[in-house]
Amino acid sequence: MSSSPSAAPSRDPDDTPAGSLMSGVTVVWLLSLLLGLQPLTTDLYLPALPALREGFGASMAQAQLSLTGLLLAFGCSQLICGPLSDRFGRRPVLLGGMVAYVLASVGCALAGSMEQLLAWRVVQGAAMGAGVVCARALVRDLYSPAAGARAMSKGLSGLAVTATLSAPLGGLLSGLFGWRVALLTLALFGAATLLLVALRYRESVPQKRADALRPDMLLRNWWTILRHPGFIAYSVLCCCSYGGLFTFLAASSFVFIKELGISPMGYGLLMLVNSLAYFVGTFVARRLLLRWGQLRTIRMAGGLTLLAGASLVVLHLLGLRNVPAITAPMCLFMLAHSVHQSCGQSGAVAHFPHNAGAAAALNGFLMMLVAFATGSWLGVSLDQGSTALVQGIGFWSLGITLTAWTLVQRYGSLGH
Repeated sequence: MSSSPSAAPSRDPDDTPAGSLMSGVTVVWLLSLLLGLQPLTTDLYLPALPALREGFGASMAQAQLSLTGLLLAFGCSQLICGPLSDRFGRRPVLLGGMVAYVLASVGCALAGSMEQLLAWRVVQGAAMGAGVVCARALVRDLYSPAAGARAMSKGLSGLAVTATLSAPLGGLLSGLFGWRVALLTLALFGAATLLLVALRYRESVPQKRADALRPDMLLRNWWTILRHPGFIAYSVLCCCSYGGLFTFLAASSFVFIKELGISPMGYGLLMLVNSLAYFVGTFVARRLLLRWGQLRTIRMAGGLTLLAGASLVVLHLLGLRNVPAITAPMCLFMLAHSVHQSCGQSGAVAHFPHNAGAAAALNGFLMMLVAFATGSWLGVSLDQGSTALVQGIGFWSLGITLTAWTLVQRYGSLGH
């Protein structure tokens, strides 16, 4: 692990992948669409969730399971898809995953019962894992650790555009045509992504590993990755940050629509505001990374997260339980979240150039375990409405800040 200070970052404004058959623009498009699968599959679904629950006569726990089940399958599939992509290359795993995603999305839209929908959402989540884990791994395939954080930030800017449009589009489609049309939109996005991968993606794995799927080697690689202090630090940062985001995603539609009386279309617009904050944060992150380096940028973002979480809790305790009292702190949270995710996801794989798929898979799996646990807690706590949302965001905000100020500062230095 390099001990060089992060205040002297590499300055490579173009961040062009060296030795790749793809241009930097193509890589950004691929990252944007592949990483965008995750927010699209969750955010576009959220405005339809209350109506879908009522239409199927489902319980609150079943409604939450349609999210947590998807994310648990997403996390588990990464443990398989990551090593598969190290062994056979990213391209075949991406193509197979995207075909499965399109089919599962059509299945969700045509589901005749809550049980069928849950089954197709699990398939959808597993297929989504192939796209996202390969996207994270190809950053390490093509870039140095320092440049990787900036490249990931560019990809997350594209993700932010998808996230920005997803909730308003989901609210609009659900309000005008019903939830089935909203879910069918996922199939169209998946088909467009599949087409880009088929036509423009060139294999990025520098050297395929013939032993990547051997059980003994796989377990040894996982153990090596899991005990690396840099991986631990950045994965804990990713997990806490995603835990906070998932708390908001899973609880916000019920809080805004059911408790505060906002329409599905109005809810979509509120999610648009939060997504715009995230989008702005990706640009701010790149500027800060170039000026201050990774560790100092994360430290500043940790302070912003603490301010966001504390503001949300204090306003709630003062009895201000309305849209501005939730949305304003969450915008601050989303600004910082963009920094934590771009730095955390790239930092978790930075030390494993020959096992980038396995490292990205473990990092993604851990985040989805956190999401599953959070969703399970919300399934029994969401009857408290906004109180549960505030408790969850406050808890994860504290975890993010402590990690950003301690573990990452001690173990997060990267070579440039």
